[in-house]
Amino acid sequence: METKDRLTNYYEAYDEEGRLISKHGMVEYITTMKYIEKYLKPNMRILEIGAGTGRYSHALAQKGYRVDAVELVEHNIEIFKQNTIEGEPVTIKQGNAIDLSDFESDTYDITLLLGPMYHLFTKEDQLKALSEAIRVTKKGGIIFAAYCMGDASILSYGFIRGEIYNIIEKCKLNTETFDSFSNPWDIFELYRKEDIDKLRSEFNVTQLHFIASDGYTNHMRETVDQMDDQMYDLYLKYHLATCERQDMIGYSHHTLDIFRKE
Repeated sequence: METKDRLTNYYEAYDEEGRLISKHGMVEYITTMKYIEKYLKPNMRILEIGAGTGRYSHALAQKGYRVDAVELVEHNIEIFKQNTIEGEPVTIKQGNAIDLSDFESDTYDITLLLGPMYHLFTKEDQLKALSEAIRVTKKGGIIFAAYCMGDASILSYGFIRGEIYNIIEKCKLNTETFDSFSNPWDIFELYRKEDIDKLRSEFNVTQLHFIASDGYTNHMRETVDQMDDQMYDLYLKYHLATCERQDMIGYSHHTLDIFRKE
C-alpha cells in the first residue's frame, strides 16, 4: 500500500477535527498560532503545506491574509472546502510536500509545514520537504516545521498504555539507547531533537525558536479535558511560559521548529 493510501485510510477513520477542538488538542493549536502571530505583518502571503482540514489556513485567511494550501489526502481537502467561508482569501490544491513545482521560488512570507514531517520516513524525503518549503519562502521569511517526538510516544503508548513489549517485539525500539524506529506502515515518523537539528543544519537558515507545542498535555489528556475554564486557562499560562524550556522538549508529543531563511 502506498503512503498516500495509508494516510487516506488513517485520516478517513480518525476524527482530526474533533482532536483539534478538544481542550487537549487546542493546546497545540493555541501555541502554534501564538508563535505564528509573532511574525505576522499586514499583506503577508502564507503557504500551508500539508494543510489537513484547514484549521490554520482558515484561521489565518479569516484574519485577512492570503493563504495558499497544499494537501495530499482528498478526504481532508473535501473537509477543507466545506469549511471555507465565502470570500475567504484561501486556495487549496492537492499536492505533495516533497514536490512543490507548481509554486514559484521566493514567494511566501510565512510557510507552514505542520504535518508532512510526521509522515516522511527517509532522510532524503525529509530533506526534500524542508528544501521545498525553504525554496518557496522569500529571503527573510519564516518557516514553521512540526515534528512528532519519539520519547513522548515511548512513554505514553509504550509504558502508560502497556504496549512497550509489543513495540520491542516488532523491533521498533533499541532497548539500550531507546531510539525508536518507524516504517511507512506505522503512519508516523518519530524524532529526537538532535535529528531535527541535523536536518535543519543542511540549510542556510537561522533558528528562532524550538518549542514543545503541546508539552506534557497528551500524557494527561483526560485531566486536561476535564479541567474547568479557570484551571484550563491557568494550565495554558503555565504551558506557554515553559514551552521553550529545552529541558522539557522531549516530553512533548509535538514540537515546532521555527527558522528564518537567510
